[in-house]
Amino acid sequence: MQASARVLGTGGAPLAGVRVVEIASFVAVPLAGMTLAQLGCDVVRVDPIGGAADYRRWPVTDDGTSIYWTGLNKGKRSVVADLRSPEGQQVIQRLIADSGVVITNMIGRQWLSYEALAPERPDLIHLEVVGRSDGSTAVDYTVNAGVGFPLVTGPADCAAPINHVLPAWDIACGLHAAVAVSAALHRRAQTGEGCRIRLALQDVALGTASALGFLTEAMVNGVRRERIGNAVYGQYGQSFTSCDGASFMVVTLTNRHFRDLAELTESTKVLAALAQARGIDFDDEGQRYCHRDLLTGLFSGWFTAQSAGQIEAALAATSLLWDRYRSFAEVAADEGLRDNPMFTELDQPRVGQYLAAGLPSSIDGIHPPAAVAPALGADTVQVLADRLGLSAEDINRLRHQGAVATE
Repeated sequence: MQASARVLGTGGAPLAGVRVVEIASFVAVPLAGMTLAQLGCDVVRVDPIGGAADYRRWPVTDDGTSIYWTGLNKGKRSVVADLRSPEGQQVIQRLIADSGVVITNMIGRQWLSYEALAPERPDLIHLEVVGRSDGSTAVDYTVNAGVGFPLVTGPADCAAPINHVLPAWDIACGLHAAVAVSAALHRRAQTGEGCRIRLALQDVALGTASALGFLTEAMVNGVRRERIGNAVYGQYGQSFTSCDGASFMVVTLTNRHFRDLAELTESTKVLAALAQARGIDFDDEGQRYCHRDLLTGLFSGWFTAQSAGQIEAALAATSLLWDRYRSFAEVAADEGLRDNPMFTELDQPRVGQYLAAGLPSSIDGIHPPAAVAPALGADTVQVLADRLGLSAEDINRLRHQGAVATE
């Protein structure tokens, strides 16, 4: 089904009518902008002439079009301006004043600061993402290195830090930003007041590490979290491999899960004997975690004797939490994606036709669908005419000055 054929229920998009200007690059703020667009906002992304630093970021198509850029800018409109010239800055300032919401990670630009913009729009919602709370620069990969996660990632016998490939802090930061803007919009509707929001990428990572107990554990218990490979901390969960080389992740969060795993692997009697002989209470999740290597050695024999198909069929008949490890290519080829209502066919210019994810949340039973990303500068003329009331002559003059562009 084409994305254009999908509509929300009678309540409409939650943030319909809200105008947002996004001036940013890379993941966090563009993700926030795309999320707000999927919730109904009219989001105008502003790029410098030639595109921002992320405009050609990998992965790219054979002709060099950034799949990354189009992926994070779905459903937005694109305006291009010379962000270094006074004329270009003035046009964007007027656009921000008209919109009333701006989200950015371009710190240190006085013309884009809250102090410079609020006099023209007293109820302005201004969100700025910075690297660290002191204003210094940082990116997801450096924040991750400095918070501690690479030193608890990977196999137990590894001494070197291991980065995970997911830009988790960028993603969390982008979603925090979207939530903060939504809350500020609610407050503005109630009080008429604007809001200045400052969000540090490092604080997102530190706040998460604190909430999940990683930092508190070190502060209170005085211990350093150990590396545990593919095990699940505090529970029993582990990866197993079939006789034909397929890998599975199996997790037991409850006593029922654990009993089902024991029965599946024909280990119930052996576990009972071990519990009695060694004084282990396998009904206690903490003890299951502490004796995880013993349990994995016991269960692995059953998995290595079965084919992938046999394991899938057997696991499906239990209460266990499990899935088979798959590559991105395998997931992309899975016909099940077509049955997921979050996905719709998208014909993205310069990229091609593919299944694209819309908003993960369904609203009134409908997932707001993905919409195509704009061509760079494709909406410059229309936005300046509609939003600022500029005539064709005015826009041509700005184009001749190099203040704005259509690319």
